[in-house]
Amino acid sequence: MNKTNINIFATIVLAFLLSACSKPGNNFLNVEQTANIHPVYQGTIIPYNIAPLNFMIREEGSHFMVRFVAGKDSFDVSCRNGKISIPLKKWEKLLETHRGEQMDVNIFVKKVSGWERYTPLKFTIANEPIDSWLAYRLIEPGYERWNNMGIYQRCLENFNEKPIMLNRLTDGNCMNCHSFCKNDPQTMLFHIRARHSGTLFVKDGKVSKVDTKAPEMISAGVYPRWHPDGRYVAFSVNNTMQGFHTTNENKVEVYDDASDLILFDTQNNTITTNRLISSQSHFETFPEWSPDGEYLYFCSAEALKMPQEYDSLRYDLMRIAFDVSSGSFGSQIETVLSSKDTGKSITLARISPDGKYVVFCMSDFGAFPVWHRETDLYIMDLETKEIRNLSAINSDQSESYHSWSSNGRWMVFGSRRMDGSFTRPYICYFDTEGNAHTPFILPQKDPQHYDFFIKSYNIPEFITGKVLVSPYKFAETAKGKAAKVR
Repeated sequence: MNKTNINIFATIVLAFLLSACSKPGNNFLNVEQTANIHPVYQGTIIPYNIAPLNFMIREEGSHFMVRFVAGKDSFDVSCRNGKISIPLKKWEKLLETHRGEQMDVNIFVKKVSGWERYTPLKFTIANEPIDSWLAYRLIEPGYERWNNMGIYQRCLENFNEKPIMLNRLTDGNCMNCHSFCKNDPQTMLFHIRARHSGTLFVKDGKVSKVDTKAPEMISAGVYPRWHPDGRYVAFSVNNTMQGFHTTNENKVEVYDDASDLILFDTQNNTITTNRLISSQSHFETFPEWSPDGEYLYFCSAEALKMPQEYDSLRYDLMRIAFDVSSGSFGSQIETVLSSKDTGKSITLARISPDGKYVVFCMSDFGAFPVWHRETDLYIMDLETKEIRNLSAINSDQSESYHSWSSNGRWMVFGSRRMDGSFTRPYICYFDTEGNAHTPFILPQKDPQHYDFFIKSYNIPEFITGKVLVSPYKFAETAKGKAAKVR
């Protein structure tokens, strides 16, 4: 055997020995506990079209292996550093093949004494898909800086993230409140604040800029919700202030000392309102439409003296009828849920696409739940009026902005549960009986992403496809003249 052949043979033997020592085979010790992994992916229900749930194994060991098993199919991922990076194609094939079935995640760790297998994680692969994209704003979690931000879109079926708009293209101004009509990426809006101020609309492939501030209004449009027909948008108009605590665990208090609701007609470029949703005696905010478009839901609180009475401010959930043919509201408002009954402030109501449920935030008081550590998500059955705490998805930190997938089977929400400071997107399955299941964090290609990424995910919204307008087109429109509303 010549020298070349000896080297080849030695390489093959070495590879075989390394492979053998990095696989547990049938010789392992069962450990009656789950492995310490990060992010924490507990057994739950996941979409069949979700990106791989990569994670770190935080157990002491020299080798690590994870076996993903569904039915008679399986594949292994091995490493030495505990970082489990799941091959996309193998993951996609396993989940697609076994929709509606169970997947076991077996974690093996090689210790000095040999291989150990931890209690498997068990996931159910849902039959229903998740919307393919998620939109969100990335921003520092405090209140001091907002000169470096962007609105992004992330493909949930892989790790592809692209900017919708970057504020460095418009001289570092603030951008916020992106909103989509029925999860449609081709019918959307967001605000540009300060320099180049205005609201950018996308409709029928065209981008336009509108100044939604009429002289008699408190402000330009703030919190938006599209009517299901895509013609109308309900906005709140708010005079928003901030206060700062020195000893309270809630660091910042954001409140309105005035707020109303308006209706914008995108076809005629007109704004109208109604004295029942635009009154001096109440603060009206956070609009939401019923899926059939026949009711406008909103939050309303008795106008108190601010900031002196900030901790007595509690919002009710209200609604008013709407006639889409005339674009007009009804003659009375109806209380859907009173803060006097709950003892808490009700904000950010979002109705399921089938119209059966409304999910909302409840805090001890106030209108800005992200800064209230005690904020939880609740659900109301709109037919029976039953109210429940969504305890399966709540934590001891703030749960705030939430939205529905287009099929109503998935919900995404912002939570600060990981560290109490940064808001991150969590996704949960929502079954036909009105139950939310254990959530999982938005998966990332690098499982250590959330350890080092120092921006919050703001306003997570499911969208059914990719926003096709480029950031440069948005920037060009933003720097142009805004149409005035009538």
